[in-house]
Amino acid sequence: MMRLQTTRTKSIVTTAMAAMLLLAGCHKKQSAPPPYTAPPAAPAAAPTATLTAEPATIDLGQSVVLTWHTTNATSVSIDGVGPVNLNGTTNVTPSNSTNFHLVATGDGGTADANFRVTVRVPAAPVAGTSSDLPDDATFHAAVPDVFFDYDSYDLNPAGHTATQQAATYLNQHSNIKLLIGGYCDERGSAEYNLALGENRANAAKTALVNAGVSASRIRVISYGKEKQFCTEQNESCWQQNRRAQFNIDR
Repeated sequence: MMRLQTTRTKSIVTTAMAAMLLLAGCHKKQSAPPPYTAPPAAPAAAPTATLTAEPATIDLGQSVVLTWHTTNATSVSIDGVGPVNLNGTTNVTPSNSTNFHLVATGDGGTADANFRVTVRVPAAPVAGTSSDLPDDATFHAAVPDVFFDYDSYDLNPAGHTATQQAATYLNQHSNIKLLIGGYCDERGSAEYNLALGENRANAAKTALVNAGVSASRIRVISYGKEKQFCTEQNESCWQQNRRAQFNIDR
């Protein structure tokens, strides 16, 4: 009887120990979650670039207007020209047919743009309709200045009308060579306004060339804000200073 009781006691102890081990397994300590990792930053936008030239075909010795636009760029350069603004225009006079190559660089990479200008043997000059040049008053009455909006070198509707009138007169008087001066109001730095004045003069030149005036007859110059037509501090005065002015290139 004593032996049977001892055996039963051992069985109870063994069962209790197994239950304790099972409970210990159910309360196993869980591992810590992995550290937080921030999602990767969105990649920078890739640059875009366009490059055009007006006119695309010229006679030897003539100049063309290069025009370019970029987005998402921090620096821009054109082979044969060098570093340039992110957007703008410039005059070039290639001595032979040239493929102008633009490279725009930004945080998102690089972009290329190309435009080929063909240089041909100059055509024989067209005889003028008159051997005498008009006086300045007659010329300016027929060839009005082009006025621009603030901080812009895009032709507005009035500017398109003015350049069309100028082109009509110049095509009838092919002996006249033209000097286009680009002007700005006094606001902004001298360097910025020199570039803006050049862009305005080139915009007027491009409109005349598109209307049939030979590019070889046109020369451009920028006066920036150095020459003012009006010196009062108001919008009406500033508007007078934002212009491309046509003059006979004597």
